Amino acid sequence: MQTLNTTLLIIGGGPGGYVAAIRAGQLGIPTILVEGQALGGTCLNIGCIPSKALIHVAEQFHQTQHHSQASALGITVSAPSLDIGKSVEWKDGIVDRLTTGVATLLKKHKVQVIHGWANVVDGKTVDVGDTRIQCDHLLLATGSKSVELPMLPIGGPIISSTEALAPASLPKHLVVVGGGYIGLELGIAYRKLGAEVSVVEAQERILPAYDGELTQPVHEALKQLGVKLYLKHSVEGFDAQAGTLQVRDPAGDTLNLETDRVLVAVGRKPNTQGWNLEALQLEMNGAAVKIDNRCQTSMRNVWAIGDLSGEPMLAHRAMAQGEMVAELIAGQPREFAPTAIAAVCFTDPELVVVGKTPDEAKAAGLDCIVSSFPFAANGRAMTLESKSGFVRVVARRDNHLIVGWQAVGVGVSELSTAFGQSLEMGARLEDIAGTIHAHPTLGEAVQEAALRALGHALHL
Repeated sequence: MQTLNTTLLIIGGGPGGYVAAIRAGQLGIPTILVEGQALGGTCLNIGCIPSKALIHVAEQFHQTQHHSQASALGITVSAPSLDIGKSVEWKDGIVDRLTTGVATLLKKHKVQVIHGWANVVDGKTVDVGDTRIQCDHLLLATGSKSVELPMLPIGGPIISSTEALAPASLPKHLVVVGGGYIGLELGIAYRKLGAEVSVVEAQERILPAYDGELTQPVHEALKQLGVKLYLKHSVEGFDAQAGTLQVRDPAGDTLNLETDRVLVAVGRKPNTQGWNLEALQLEMNGAAVKIDNRCQTSMRNVWAIGDLSGEPMLAHRAMAQGEMVAELIAGQPREFAPTAIAAVCFTDPELVVVGKTPDEAKAAGLDCIVSSFPFAANGRAMTLESKSGFVRVVARRDNHLIVGWQAVGVGVSELSTAFGQSLEMGARLEDIAGTIHAHPTLGEAVQEAALRALGHALHL
């Protein structure tokens, strides 16, 4: 067995792991990165990036279909056809360019990448095949995996998001189990691609992690698209011969939903199995590895970042943590204390939540002003045929400090940057209201929400 020595050893080449490796390389820290699959992790290969690519294909196809009937814009085209194989090929091309880019950056910063499955021996020793790696610092960045349901084992017609992002053909009817962001993003995309789509959700509304006012425009859009919703329904099993999914309704009766594919999207859990994490006997926080505000675990010089450390399971959180850990190892004084981390849901319309919602502010004992500005009164939204939704601001009544932003509407994911910056910089309502926003843009609704909170919205 050959032995390698390094200062920093990273297990996992997803957004958190590869960003930590690049930053460590920039800081001159000898670094080895171990990855068992493709660089880029879930996000680049079977998550964020391919799902947004598929969503784009679906939207383009949907719009073309819309224009094959009489369009209000005066555009008419012949009915479109879809070659899903070509669409998947295009999506794979984007993924390939990004993962190749990550490999190039790692090489540029002298990070040694070892492709293989890590097996932890102790806090300073990891085996990968017949190679033993000794390190001063061990960074765990193994990410998360889809939660499976015992009554719906993945295989054949029962798929996870991984298979849903690389379809060889489109189902006639897709049933999505789980009305959270993953299930709805993919469900909407499949509906726009021409499949009949039903969503089964155990809670009383879709996107239960978000408040009802924010999710209402998404609910309306699903109804307009013809997506069937089975809320407060629980799954009992799948009959492969009959091609039916058995679900129990709120009255306790069993329904048989005919379908040729079932997408299980009931959430994700930290990836703690299969690489001998148990050997470290780390303190856990439920199913996640417990960390402090510097991403240190209960063992000295063993760090954990990203989904492995629990919620919020967001690629951008993992990246920020990875960058910080590299700087800590280089001796820089850092701690992970963001004012807020944006959560974006790429449904149609999109959802953004940054900081405290009105309910969360109330629960924290804050007396707040809550103000919304509708996109129906925004010129740019009208020209995009996207009048549903709004921007909402939550600010303290005493000093007007902004504690939260929320938005729902077409393209609002791009407003998340402005929201995050205003919270990090400690902006007050007057700061946003007094900043000249370009016209005509969706961003004007941000300024107008702040103006309305101060009692003098201009366009309402």
